Amino acid sequence: MRSSRPRARTLGAAGAALLLTTTLTAAATATATATTGPPPPKPTLTDAQVDKAVAGLDANITALMRRTGVPGVSVAVVRHDKVVYLKGFGVRRTGDPAKVDPDTVFQIASLSKPVSSTVVAGALADPADWDRPVELPGFALKDPWVTDHVTTADLFSHRSGLPDHAGDLLEDLGYDQSYILGHLREEPLAPFRASYAYTNFGLTAAAEAVARAKGVSWEKLSQDTLFKPAGMTRTSTTFKGFQDATDRAATHVKNADGSWSPRYVRDPDAQAAAGGVSSTARDLSRWLRLQLSGGTLDGHRIVPAATLARTHLPEIVSAPPATPTGRTGFYGLGWNVSYDDAGRLRLSHSGAFALGANTNVTMLPLEQLAIVVLTNGAPVGMADAAAFDFFDTAEHGKPTTDWLDLFASVYAQLDEAPRSPTDYAHPPTGAKPARGDGAYTGTYESPYYGKLTVSAEAGAPAGGGLTLSLGPKPLRFALTHYDGDTFSFETAGENAAGRTGVTFTDGKVRVEYLDAGPGHLGTFTRAG
Repeated sequence: MRSSRPRARTLGAAGAALLLTTTLTAAATATATATTGPPPPKPTLTDAQVDKAVAGLDANITALMRRTGVPGVSVAVVRHDKVVYLKGFGVRRTGDPAKVDPDTVFQIASLSKPVSSTVVAGALADPADWDRPVELPGFALKDPWVTDHVTTADLFSHRSGLPDHAGDLLEDLGYDQSYILGHLREEPLAPFRASYAYTNFGLTAAAEAVARAKGVSWEKLSQDTLFKPAGMTRTSTTFKGFQDATDRAATHVKNADGSWSPRYVRDPDAQAAAGGVSSTARDLSRWLRLQLSGGTLDGHRIVPAATLARTHLPEIVSAPPATPTGRTGFYGLGWNVSYDDAGRLRLSHSGAFALGANTNVTMLPLEQLAIVVLTNGAPVGMADAAAFDFFDTAEHGKPTTDWLDLFASVYAQLDEAPRSPTDYAHPPTGAKPARGDGAYTGTYESPYYGKLTVSAEAGAPAGGGLTLSLGPKPLRFALTHYDGDTFSFETAGENAAGRTGVTFTDGKVRVEYLDAGPGHLGTFTRAG
């Protein structure tokens, strides 16, 4: 998911104040003002305001958990280089009494992106290194010129031209990172550096290239560059690291009756840099202190100030204003970047696994204030609402709107968006019968999704016992007849889209949800 980011403190206010106290003439003062521009924003939050927001967190988190049923939550707040709040709520796993605490390890999903951009910032010597072309064996984009020129910054800010979430469906089918990065070249490109589309595997390719240039794995680069020096002892970039943690939060999804169950396991190793980090509220509070202090922690320089500051700058417009008076949303390097009504930079990012995790980090660097919220439930808006409620309370004394309702509706829309407009559970009146199984069985191929096999169960009526197999393992899906040469199956995985259509035509088979992107890569041709 996406979120917003804070802005670094700008210099020049002291100089402007000095000019205003000198004995300049009116003309000279006007000239100076024209040269320096308007003064930068100043901090407005008092300690008393922040203390009130912190004091209200217990009640607010408890209320949000009661409204949503999310089983477990862990929260940290940092203010002026101090952890002023650190607490766990609820249970790690439903049906188990073990409680969530500040050291409970959560999968943080896309909150991994700003963590990973911090790792890269620590590995680079100069801000300009963000703009060096990516070199990674096996990785290429559809346009050779773009392949030669795409940079780490382009891929970390989602402006490479790759389509939205390119490669994610390959991950759902079980393909590994090498296969996915090697097949992004099949994806059609939007205009380079002129369009924004959120891509986990574009960012992952850039991170892997940085690690390779250092002669190490992404896991080792992350540990040596950030996690060990910052004392983030329970943070990992691997699924094994998460599984090996004894104090870890299971992922949960909501059942039809409103209860929550740990029904799925999400292994995000293929997109480790983009979504594969696991961590704790305590560890992330140390990372937030480092972020707000410009790369230092406990008096030690861990990340160069200049390379870290580059991650906080807007790189591409991600959300154009909806009205002339609306604010523009930007994406930086692993951060959503926005500016509030007071002109203050706000940095943020959400993380969301449909299979059972939702997180949020939000910072106001000018106020030296940040919050991170980790939950072990699929996205229903709780993590984002908790962060927005907190900043609203600090700024206005109370929330200005029902943020939970707003974010719940956003996530519901995102969940609904990929679903087919056809109700395959109810065939049309007068549906045509299927042909004999031989018209459908066989092997089909796609240069992107690989091999698809359709097989028939012996003795089943025509079209009634067909199975579709996809992916390297492969995954098997029972086909249900809908109408004529159209069947359907229930999708699975992080990007499941409900029941999707499968249509056979002239030696080809189109899988609807795989074919929905701009390249129509989900049409397979019969082999041989």
